[in-house]
Amino acid sequence: MFRWKPDTTPEQVAAIEEGLAALPGAIDTVRSFRFGGDAGINEGNFDFVVTADFDDRDGYLVYRDHPAHMAVVVERIRPQIADRAAVQFEH
Repeated sequence: MFRWKPDTTPEQVAAIEEGLAALPGAIDTVRSFRFGGDAGINEGNFDFVVTADFDDRDGYLVYRDHPAHMAVVVERIRPQIADRAAVQFEH
């Protein structure tokens, strides 16, 4: 989950979404991938979330370290982050 910096523009968020949308096609270990902005129902929520499913831990590690993923993180997401929270869980 992300909270954007106060000066993050809708165009920057759209560029992030465009980059994220390309990841499932570029990384074959992704089984399910969704992302989007907060619905605005409760105050204090994060601004944006990404959820992804993988067959196993190794599949996640491929995604985490994949050059396409890293490019989106470094070039589009990281410059706009004010706060980040993440959880990886196995089920």
